[in-house]
Amino acid sequence: MDLGGFLLMRQEIVLLAVILLLLVLEIFMSNKRALVNGAIILFAIHTVIGFVPLDQGQLFGGMFKTTPLVHMFKNVLNFGVLIILLQSADWIKKELIEQHKSTEFFVLMLSSLLGMYFMISSGDFLMFYLGLELSALPIAALVAFETTKRVSAEAGIKFILSAALASGTSVFGVSLIYATTGTIYFEELASVLAYSNLSLLGFIFFFAGLAFKISLVPFHFWTADVYEGAPIGVTSYLSVISKGSAVFILMIILFTVMKPFEMITTHLLYVVSVATMFIGNLFALRQQNMKRFLAFSSIAQAGFILLGILSNDQLGVSTVVFFVSIYVFTNLAAFGVIQSISARTGKENMDDYNGLYRTNPKLSLIMMLALFSLAGIPPVAGFFGKFFLFTAAASQGLYFLVFLAVVNVTISLYYYLLVVRAMFLRKSDNPIPYFENNFTMKLGLVLAVIGVLLIGIYSPIYELIYQLSIF
Repeated sequence: MDLGGFLLMRQEIVLLAVILLLLVLEIFMSNKRALVNGAIILFAIHTVIGFVPLDQGQLFGGMFKTTPLVHMFKNVLNFGVLIILLQSADWIKKELIEQHKSTEFFVLMLSSLLGMYFMISSGDFLMFYLGLELSALPIAALVAFETTKRVSAEAGIKFILSAALASGTSVFGVSLIYATTGTIYFEELASVLAYSNLSLLGFIFFFAGLAFKISLVPFHFWTADVYEGAPIGVTSYLSVISKGSAVFILMIILFTVMKPFEMITTHLLYVVSVATMFIGNLFALRQQNMKRFLAFSSIAQAGFILLGILSNDQLGVSTVVFFVSIYVFTNLAAFGVIQSISARTGKENMDDYNGLYRTNPKLSLIMMLALFSLAGIPPVAGFFGKFFLFTAAASQGLYFLVFLAVVNVTISLYYYLLVVRAMFLRKSDNPIPYFENNFTMKLGLVLAVIGVLLIGIYSPIYELIYQLSIF
């Protein structure tokens, strides 16, 4: 393998270099606040490097693959993580430096991102599983990172037990597929995989493992408790980065490897999509804690994503990637406001937001924009994301599913407007006082808002994704 071939892993190599450099700086730098800023700057440089064009190719006999679409999606993940780090910088400086574990936070999060790189670039099930485990184990530590809080430790235990069960289930499914085909390479599987009861059972087990990471019903039970107990920055990461990468690799495997099960997967995804949308939305109606509220919202959004996967063609691929890109910016805008308020006041319940517009109008407007995007109200990006998903499903004749999705959009609009009503219409005797965010939080919120507006208004972004969505 020459240098040109090795550089197909440029994103992975640069990110690994950032992680190793942070470990060295942790040893030799005494000014930890400067180290936090340096870590964010290093990752920002890595994000910028990611936009340099990269050739298509594969390494290690097809275990690792990169395509223009994979490369672009890694850039979306990079941008999301950069926003999360910017929004979490103040919390890291105030809380984690005193506990002497600020660098560990960066190392764990970037190590998890490295695992997701390998997972979405995998060309066989071995690389997929290595990436899956490398991404999941650091997240378990991050969920339980606030060791002084019982709820964080409880969330960590729930996550690691659920993740272990999901991982074992997925590997068992892969072993059954290997038993029927004799190979784990995606290209070979696409040509030799045939329908049989054993291979079908293997696919179902494999799907169940990934459904856990995406929070699809009935594999969603961990989501609300873990989201509530984890630090808000980690909750943001779970909600958009972890879920987005799992959706991407599931889509690729379904479209390229599991073609013999197309009829089965259509019915399976149909039922799971409906159940996920309804359960996520109906349970969101009852939530008062904002993190649990967005947890069930994210479950419902996963149900909408399945509409694009059901299309099973170039239109489906492009709509899913486009929607996930929108979802990254939209959810991070909402979580950024929650993190900003929680860091200053410790308040995380919906009733605490009563009268927020009178004291913090800018934060209220950002939250309203994010919620409108999640609900799919024009002209923000979420409307176009859902519109393209509905178009993809309708192109396959799934009109009743589209109707059910529209019903769920109506339900979601109601509970999103509950937060808007609290901020703009309801009064409070003890409202959240006015406060100024620091520069990094402001920058993180601004980037998220720009993403929500730009992706919705600037249509060539979807056209670019559509051109890249060819396997």
